[in-house]
Amino acid sequence: MKKLIDKAAVLIEALPYIQKFRGSIVVVKFGGSAMENLDLVQSAMRDIVFMECVGMRPVVVHGGGKDISARLRECKIESRFVNGLRVSCSETIEVVDDVLHNVVNKRLADAVEGHGGRALRISGKDILSGKLKDPQVCRETGELTDLGAVGDIESVDTGPILDALESEEIPIIAPLAMDGASLSPLNVNADIAACDIARALNARKLVFLSDVPGILRDAKDEDSLISTVTMDEVDELIEHGVIAGGMTPKIKSAEEALRSGVNKVHIVDGRLKHALMLEIFTDSGVGTQMVR
Repeated sequence: MKKLIDKAAVLIEALPYIQKFRGSIVVVKFGGSAMENLDLVQSAMRDIVFMECVGMRPVVVHGGGKDISARLRECKIESRFVNGLRVSCSETIEVVDDVLHNVVNKRLADAVEGHGGRALRISGKDILSGKLKDPQVCRETGELTDLGAVGDIESVDTGPILDALESEEIPIIAPLAMDGASLSPLNVNADIAACDIARALNARKLVFLSDVPGILRDAKDEDSLISTVTMDEVDELIEHGVIAGGMTPKIKSAEEALRSGVNKVHIVDGRLKHALMLEIFTDSGVGTQMVR
């Protein structure tokens, strides 16, 4: 009987959050090593189906870097990165396009439907317009490098996403953009794509499911998790090296999303089962929340 009462207590704790976020758009960026673990993929997509069933309106934007790197190795195509961005020659962008759409996007949509949800697979090429990113100065070598088909997002067509949400479908978005000048695909940073999509949708929340528990004051100590960060604190945390490396563009983009109307940004460890549920539907949460 105690176990049943405990289960009821969990549902009661979740009730005010379910009421508060009913009808709210929540953009979830799913990436990192959690995407390689099929159990974690199933767990995350089950959480997202639950969110839709209780009245929230989840939108999934996914990464796929490790799947892409594995395919490139199979094709004997070198993976090169400059300042964290994958140099994308014509051969590489073909692999990126294929893997994101036909492997990763399909895997997540199948998982949603396997748990009774209705997924709509959306290509970023149909909703994201971009332009080629300028050549970058490599931080390690100081050389100016042409990144190839790597782009910045200029605009988001929210129509197909909103239509899907109205039809009680869960959009699963592959992060490629279409070059407005050449009408060719562009490889775009999935974290930034998620921020731009959240901003365009005026989402209530943006959640990053990644490889880290959140923002750590000491990168080697997971107990040093910072539970809440305000925009006023971001620059100081970057200056002191608390936010560094690949986390910096993610946090700066999240900051822009907050300025543009997104209510909260959450950074949660996707390697923890049901991390999404624990962060959104419990009093304590498990990651870092960014607020204005």
